[in-house]
Amino acid sequence: MIRPYLTVLLMISMALMLAACGHSSMDELQGELTAIKLKPRGKIDPVPEPVIMPTFTYAAHQLRSPFTPYTNAQNLQPLAGKKVEPDLNRPKEALEQFPLEALHMRGTLDWAKSGKIEQAIVQDPLGQEHFVKVGNYLGKNQGKVSAITSTRISIVEIVPDGKDGWVERPRSLGLNE
Repeated sequence: MIRPYLTVLLMISMALMLAACGHSSMDELQGELTAIKLKPRGKIDPVPEPVIMPTFTYAAHQLRSPFTPYTNAQNLQPLAGKKVEPDLNRPKEALEQFPLEALHMRGTLDWAKSGKIEQAIVQDPLGQEHFVKVGNYLGKNQGKVSAITSTRISIVEIVPDGKDGWVERPRSLGLNE
């Protein structure tokens, strides 16, 4: 019984609120629009002429990538007349799929508590950590771990000498790199 009266009262109050808001704000809006229309119009600068750049043909795709470190093949000499050749039939290890520059040394381990560092922890670009010991391979150039210290992993890579042969190149992976 009270519900119909309440609904009618609510509708009347909503109509009064809408009627009260309508007239004064519309007059203000019309005044603002008139003021804007009376202001002088601005001038828009013309679009600048485009500068025609000369075309460039990239012809250095046969050269060394600028993102790999420079290696002077003439400075790499075979060590003590030893013939060096990579073992292409050897099964690849997990860290050989990444370039050496993408790997990071994260620490070392001494399992036997002998004071001699036996393993190092290396993180790959995917964020996974691997245990590395002397004799393991890492990097894309047949890099074999030759020594591990508390701050550095010494690696010997086998790289082309530029004369259809191979030479060993010492590299290292540091803890702070």
